[in-house]
Amino acid sequence: MTDVVIIGAGHAGVEAAYALSKNGYQVTLLVIDKDHVAKMPCNPSIGGPAKGIVVREIDALGGLMPRIADKTALQFKMLNTTKGPGVWSLRTQNDKLAYSRSMREAIEEIKNIELVEDIAEEIIVEDHKIRGVRLEKRGMVGCQAVILTTGTYLDSSILVSKNVTRMGPDGDRTTGKLSDSLRANGLRLFRLKTGTPPRVKTSSIDHSKTSLERGTEDFITFSESTKTIRPFAEQLPCYLTYTTEDTLKIIRENLNRSSMYSGVVKGVGPRYCPSIEDKIVRFADKERHQIFLEPESLELDTTYVQGFSTSMPYDVQEKMVHSIIGLEHAEIEKYAYAIEYDAVDPLDVKINLESKYIENLFFAGQILGTSGYEEAAGLGVMAGINCAMKLKGEEPFVLRRDEAYIGVMIDDLIYKGTKEPYRLLTSRAEYRLLLRHDNADQRLTEYAYRYHLIDEARYNKVKEKIRILAEDKERLKEYKISNDQKINDYLTSIDETPITSGTSLFDLVKRPKVRLVDLDRMYDLGMGETIARQNEIEIKYEGYIDKAKKEAHRMVKMERMRLDQDIDYSMIDNLSLEARQKLNEAKPMTIGQASRISGINPSDLQVLAIYMKERKDADK
Repeated sequence: MTDVVIIGAGHAGVEAAYALSKNGYQVTLLVIDKDHVAKMPCNPSIGGPAKGIVVREIDALGGLMPRIADKTALQFKMLNTTKGPGVWSLRTQNDKLAYSRSMREAIEEIKNIELVEDIAEEIIVEDHKIRGVRLEKRGMVGCQAVILTTGTYLDSSILVSKNVTRMGPDGDRTTGKLSDSLRANGLRLFRLKTGTPPRVKTSSIDHSKTSLERGTEDFITFSESTKTIRPFAEQLPCYLTYTTEDTLKIIRENLNRSSMYSGVVKGVGPRYCPSIEDKIVRFADKERHQIFLEPESLELDTTYVQGFSTSMPYDVQEKMVHSIIGLEHAEIEKYAYAIEYDAVDPLDVKINLESKYIENLFFAGQILGTSGYEEAAGLGVMAGINCAMKLKGEEPFVLRRDEAYIGVMIDDLIYKGTKEPYRLLTSRAEYRLLLRHDNADQRLTEYAYRYHLIDEARYNKVKEKIRILAEDKERLKEYKISNDQKINDYLTSIDETPITSGTSLFDLVKRPKVRLVDLDRMYDLGMGETIARQNEIEIKYEGYIDKAKKEAHRMVKMERMRLDQDIDYSMIDNLSLEARQKLNEAKPMTIGQASRISGINPSDLQVLAIYMKERKDADK
């Protein structure tokens, strides 16, 4: 008997287990192979647009991914720095072997997590409540709750051309019997598809024909606890190259041999990470496509061919790879493939990531229709916390859309659903200026402390940082400067107009090209780079941030307008037929959540508000 069984030790599973362990629960974490804990079967990188901010949020919530990502990074790169701070995002290229090994070591150090090599074949349900799991080797294991984090292993098939092989990523076993068990218990499953590109021997690449892509020299990390990283001089470069006319010709001539275009693929693939043949078809006017060459591990002579996912047969893949600039003589170490797998309809899941139909059954990661390690890890943290809260009999932990990208993701999945692998994008977050890389700890540390994910020392450190930020902002308002040569020389050097009368440093920072880190050094303010950079963002974008906060406050009011969970929406007069159907399916907890369901219009929301008022009045 254990408290919780987590099926799958990928990026979602390890975070869920860690969060539960912090709350004192005994966890059995299942994995097919212990050497595959938090495996990176696709791109060995963490972060990127929106995703990098999710990793910062996971750090604020006390998760493992940020620390392991920093520890095993081969390169650090801050993206989108020429744009506004709302879209800045860190990305690391990671050593995939070191990452998995480090995550396994971290998990095995935790006393109340038992890492078990076994395959789940059946969930045991009595009276619509989890009672246990039947394993292939151990047989029946009783438990209070189950978290499904099966990734792309749930009844998965590898697709290469017209060949379909029932297996998981990299030839691992799959879990077909578990899919049958889920269906037998009334869960709706659907097929999704993703893919991976070929890997080539690094030593066989002609890098002289490609463009060097270095990282960012500044000390920027995912985790606030990271003190040292791989020195910039020792970080590995990536390289940029392109497809050619020959690449396009080869693909077009063999399109009918691709799994996707030969009718073999049944699942829906990721819109924002398409295969190279899909790019050729969808963007027929483009003469070439970017390809990034990215190292996989210090222990391997392999390079990941980013942007070249395909399901073409091996002989065609050889021609395709050799048509890329710099890969004319490249040796393919591992061929590309597509993979199909089962996922659970997220519309059948509550906002706390628990099944609507089976009590104490939770989900996280690609089984909920997401794509990417970061989305999976974020959901894993939330599933672990909410499973703990459910077992304690406490209220669920729900992040609002203005509080975290993780909140945006869960809200999108649960109330809008998905028919394709869901990928987080900055454009999905209407409050992205509030959800920045730099302020994740301030947004979420209070929750992390409340849910026992961090200790008091770390909590107090963040509170102190918040106090210092506020005090330094006030200091800048009070610090007056007059027309002096030092400041005017600086302003002239950055093409800003010199001052002719007294002003405050606060107002000076509002100028586009003025950097607070420069003023910090010039006037010996003692802020340091971290505080100076964050306050600069807050000052420069003050008007936009205030506007976003006001809009978020209006949304919070709607979120506080609760909807009873026993409502039969089909019985409410004046609701549209579509609204009745969608609301009965989704069972939103608030009018704010109802407003984000596709097909719910403003008049439906007004009807709901009036209905709830009349219902409350009748109960008095």
